[in-house]
Amino acid sequence: MLNNIGLPGLLLIAVVVLVLFGRGKISSLMGEVGKGITAFKKGVKDSSEEIENASTTPVRDVTPEAEKDKV
Repeated sequence: MLNNIGLPGLLLIAVVVLVLFGRGKISSLMGEVGKGITAFKKGVKDSSEEIENASTTPVRDVTPEAEKDKV
């Protein structure tokens, strides 16, 4: 369905959106989209760092002393 839009179709859609919403509304919307992308990238980076730190943390034996004596 959307395979045949092409450049003229995209330009027409952009002009219609600009006329309907105005320049100010579109610029504020794009600013919010940019903030969302930045927050998403930061979250992905933080979670990947957390995973790396968790994998490098040494594993401790937390078995109680009474259990160790039975073995």
